[in-house]
This record gives sequence, structure tokens and C-alpha cells, in this order.
Amino acid sequence: MSVKYFTATSLPRNYPAGDSAKVTFLIALPLLLLVLAGCLQALLARRALARQVSASDTPALAASLLKPLHGAAPGLAENLAATLAQRHAAPFEVIFGAAESRDTACPVALQAMAASGTSARLLTGGAVLGANRKVSQLVHLAAAARHPVLVVADADMRCPPEWLTAVTAPLATPGVGLVTCLYRGEAGDGRLWSRLAALGIDWHFLPNAALGESLGKAEGCYGATMALTRETLERIGGFEPLLPLLADDHALGVAVRRLGLRVVVSPIFPAHVMTEHSLASLWSHELRWARTVRLLRPKGFLGLALTHPLAWALLALALAPGAISLGALALALTARLVLAQGVDRALGVDRALGVDRALGVDRALGVDRALGVCGGWRRWAWLPLRDLLSAAIWVAAFWPGQVVWGAHRYRLGADGRMVETPRAP
Repeated sequence: MSVKYFTATSLPRNYPAGDSAKVTFLIALPLLLLVLAGCLQALLARRALARQVSASDTPALAASLLKPLHGAAPGLAENLAATLAQRHAAPFEVIFGAAESRDTACPVALQAMAASGTSARLLTGGAVLGANRKVSQLVHLAAAARHPVLVVADADMRCPPEWLTAVTAPLATPGVGLVTCLYRGEAGDGRLWSRLAALGIDWHFLPNAALGESLGKAEGCYGATMALTRETLERIGGFEPLLPLLADDHALGVAVRRLGLRVVVSPIFPAHVMTEHSLASLWSHELRWARTVRLLRPKGFLGLALTHPLAWALLALALAPGAISLGALALALTARLVLAQGVDRALGVDRALGVDRALGVDRALGVDRALGVCGGWRRWAWLPLRDLLSAAIWVAAFWPGQVVWGAHRYRLGADGRMVETPRAP
């Protein structure tokens, strides 16, 4: 006796219409369940982010702020000015570092230093110590730092005036070994790709990370900010063990936790200023992040399937058109819009100007202008495109491959070590 198997697209012409509908519905059922789970995840993420926003009334600690530089991306002058304008009651210094004196970021840093009364230095040169060139700079900068607390912040971060106090004060609490913080996105220019990159941070990374932290599952250490004492850094062997690693921030958090110390997430959101010149650069950048997450936290990466209910709803509608699939699509879109609205409210996005009020950077710094992101429906209209792009990148990250970081291409080992590979001519 032979048994024949049919798919929804290969049913015989005389197959009963009712049974055909049942088959297509059964095929789409897992997708519909993913949609429901994704909608629930969106609502929980909104709630977690709202709870993450809180005031911090803590004392200031003397600190050295280490800021590696590479290239003069749009917004760099404003980023450095915001760094130098910190309102910090304790003594602090800012040390900028560039691998070469001819780096285009150097004159920008010198100009920002000249306009500020803050203690600041610019260090250039120094040997390249490993595959991770940013960590190589951090090794040199840490050696030159004068204060007992070290704070690492990327050049593309724009920080509110109270940021330095908020991320160093918890280190005075016994048992706290490292302080980090989540961050929001900001478009560095008016390009569509820069706006989409910023929205990806706001509507995907930020609420998902907040939910993970609230559940105690994230165990994050976010490169936007990493603050620790020199004593703790010396106990983990300095920055040198991070030199071959792509995810140096994750590895630093792991090393501190192995000492039995806690990693604290500060309730403040600096802005990650995003500049993407094309779809290709946006895709390459976010694919590097996604592949890194898949490599380091495969279960967590798989769980990100819940963050793409809109994509699953569209796929269900394509496989099984009907009222149920249309309802699922409407539900997914509503849940994602509710999340986007909650994120924007938590960040204080000004609907009139498109400026993040929570950023708190003074008008005197010249960064109070709108940066190309409008609030309200004009901002939320990009949500479907941004969600589908995020889903596509998540799927693409399942395929192993190389990652691109700046002008360099790397092959990743199972332990996250980078091996530079030559680019194709």
C-alpha cells in the first residue's frame, strides 16, 4: 500500500476545498503562534524599558574617561563636546586616543579641547597590540590615566551631562565591579540608512535588552559605557586579554563576574550616533552584531525570533490567506506600534523637533537641532520597513561567514577570536 503526501501547493484539483484550507492553516499555525508570542514579548519589553528609566541620586567619583577615536564621522564634534561638558562634582579627565596623528578625528578632538575648560589630552601612536584595534588603544590610554576609576566610551556616543556621575557612582557600592548602560539611537545625518540604523537600536536593541535585564537573563556589558576601577581591571589582567576578541565588552563583563563582582546597568541612555552611507553598510554593520550574538549566546539569539512578529504574520498571510492571518497581521502591527510609542515616550522624543529631550545636551553645544528623526506618526511610519529589515538580518546571521569592521574583514573562531583575512581585490 503506497502513501502519498501532499503540501498546500501540490494538492490534487479534486481535493476537498475544506480539507485544503485545513492543511494551509496547519502549516501557518506555528507562524501564528510566533506572532502571538511576539506580541506578548513586545508588551513585556515596553514595560521593562519604562521601569529602566529612573533618576539616580549618587555621589561622584574621580574618573579618567578613555575615548578611542578613528575617523571624523558626522556628529563627532558634538559627541566630543558633550563628553567634555560633563557636570561631575569630582575631578575627572578625558583622554582621547588615535592610532595615528594624521587620523581625521585628531583635529576635531583638538578643537573640542580648545573650546573646553575640562582637563583633556590627546594621545596618538602606540603599537597595534592585537586584532581588536580599539582595545589596543584602550591599553595605551589606561596606562596614561591618572584617576582610580576608568570609564570607556566609544567616539560615536553622545552623552547627557549627568552621564559620568551616573555610571561611576555605583562603583562605590561594595560588590559592584563594573557599570554599563543601555543606549538609544540617533541618526548622524539625514540619510535614510542612518535613520533606519538609529530606529533599529531604539525599537529592537533597546527594549529587548531592557527586557533581558529585567528577567536577569541578559548578563550584558554594553560597549556604549564600561566603568570599572583600576584595581578590578588589574585583577582580570588588564585590557590585554580582550585584544583578540570581537565582543570585547561581553568578555569584560564575563571576566568581572568571574571575580564574584556584579555588573550594574545604570538608568541613563547615551545616544549612539549612527551614520550609514548605504544599505550595504547598514547590512554589514548589523550583520556583524547579529553574528556576534549568535556566536556568544546561541540560545538568546534563537529567542530573538519572538521579536519579529510582523515578519511571521506576513509569512502566515502568504501561506494561508484569510481572516485569521489578516487578524494576526493587524495584531502584530498594533503590538509593535505600542512598543515603538512606549520607547519614544521613555526616551522623551520631542514630537515637534525630533530631538531627544532626555539627552540633556546644552544648547551651547550646538546639538539642540533636529537630527532628522521626527516623532509621532512620521517616525512610526518607518516601523514596518525597519522590522522587516531586522528580521532579514536575523535570518542571514544563521549562515556562518566573515564580519566586516571598518576597513578590515575578520573570520571568527568559536571562542569569538578574530582572525583578519585579506579583502578581495
